[in-house]
Amino acid sequence: MRRTLPKLAWALLALTALGANNTWAEGAVRQATVALLSQANDPDQQARRLELRYLGHPAGPLVDAAKLAIDDSARRLQRAGWSLQLRSEAVASASEVAPTLRKLQQQGVRHVLLDWPADWVAQAAQVAPKELLLFNVGSRADKLRGKACGAQLFHTLPSEAMRADALAQYLAARNWRRALVLQGPLPDDAALDAAWTRAAQRYGIKTTAHKNFKLSGNPAERDLANPRLLTNDRDHDVIVVLDSDGEFARSLPYASQWARPVVGSNGLVASAWHAQWPRNGGPQLSRRFHTQSGRDMVSQDWAAWLAVKTVAELLREHGDASPAQQAKHLREDFSVAGYKGPNLSYRAWNGQLRQPMVLAHADGVVGTAPVEGVLHPKENMDTLGIDAPENQCQRQP
Repeated sequence: MRRTLPKLAWALLALTALGANNTWAEGAVRQATVALLSQANDPDQQARRLELRYLGHPAGPLVDAAKLAIDDSARRLQRAGWSLQLRSEAVASASEVAPTLRKLQQQGVRHVLLDWPADWVAQAAQVAPKELLLFNVGSRADKLRGKACGAQLFHTLPSEAMRADALAQYLAARNWRRALVLQGPLPDDAALDAAWTRAAQRYGIKTTAHKNFKLSGNPAERDLANPRLLTNDRDHDVIVVLDSDGEFARSLPYASQWARPVVGSNGLVASAWHAQWPRNGGPQLSRRFHTQSGRDMVSQDWAAWLAVKTVAELLREHGDASPAQQAKHLREDFSVAGYKGPNLSYRAWNGQLRQPMVLAHADGVVGTAPVEGVLHPKENMDTLGIDAPENQCQRQP
């Protein structure tokens, strides 16, 4: 006993000192805030809209995914001397965009997630204080990666061009090169058509016919929403439906005149994420999200999760750098794990996150893009979306 008592005493002293050191370390942890800005009364987040669960649409508030990312990053951040908290705020109108961003900057926030319509995001890119880094997590609009881009604006949600390229690559690989295109009447449908036309030309998909559909209560316009009449031309391998609303697209599979697969806004859809993604830790991420939020993770959720993960990695690696310096790191030497295989990086020319696209239908994953055999001189993921030679972003770094 006489020999063991000193050892016990020393052990108690060591534990006491360790506790004191831990107390000091916790007190030295620096706190950062990431803000998530949504649209008040967002039509895509209304209860009826969420019940419909159209493919490619949001499935719930993005705050769930942002919270999960903070939890996932907490341990690595703590080891680097940081902690991250979330602030969520709804903005009522476009007139509040600039005041809201200025207020956040004055309160010391440096990283902001934008779940806003495209025009609001474009405005934010122009008026945001230079002390803010912005992450677009809610809009796929190609113009935000083009002429409406910003030096401080980054995108974790894939663009419409990326989605169209992914589908066109898949059709070309299957040798389904004759497409019947059905387009809706909304402005967002025209944007879908522009993205599809570019991708089809890029990968050699021929449009055999281009028809407009319209859902209407007018009996005289009933034929404009009749799938059999719209698809009665036989000379096509596949039907491409461009329907930003989603209602017509949902009715199209198995309702066409001829036995043809449907792609685009229903059938085979190109997404950032699918709850049935089976590889690279995907099931674990989907399971954690479902446990926390009670619903499946969709593309917008994954985009918000990845944006917060990006912020956490910036704090861990470059926490003392200015937002301008952090933006430079994002464009030059940054990568982050996204549970989709390779580490992901941001394009220097427009701030878009490079990422594989998941090709899936409602119940399962068919494959990914870039499709095997589609190559690029520098980075195969740059075959998806606007590549550097096509860039129209005139940002001022």
